[in-house]
Amino acid sequence: MRKFLPLVISIGGTLAVGGLAAWLTRDSYGIYSILEKPALSPPAALFPIVWGVLYVLMGISVYLIYRSDCRNKDSLIELYIIQLAVNFVWPLIFFNWQMFFAAFVWLVLLWVLIILMAVLFYRCDKRAAYLLIPYILWVTFAGYLNYMVYLLN
Repeated sequence: MRKFLPLVISIGGTLAVGGLAAWLTRDSYGIYSILEKPALSPPAALFPIVWGVLYVLMGISVYLIYRSDCRNKDSLIELYIIQLAVNFVWPLIFFNWQMFFAAFVWLVLLWVLIILMAVLFYRCDKRAAYLLIPYILWVTFAGYLNYMVYLLN
């Protein structure tokens, strides 16, 4: 069991951050339903499913970095924590404060951090970087949705 504790902490901690953000934005379904949305907008029920999968992949990714022999793994884990904190704040800006343009700018910051993280993770453990590809794609799509919500509302 001890061998798997870092993996459980990596995945569980990441899911906990996402869960707290979801709890703090628990009225988001109502807000999302009244917004003018762009074409390609998925149903609200899809978001927690996608984010749950992404948080698990992110947790596994950082676990691989933790288990690696990279000299700079501590700074990579710090970068992971920073991007996770930025990820945590985005739904607050978007749903709770309804500052759609500010949320878009924040999401661009998150996207840059994820790309940087993927590049640096790749140098340490390619598998860790590959696990971030769905996250990059989803945040890119979220950027489209966020920007269009800003324009339409």
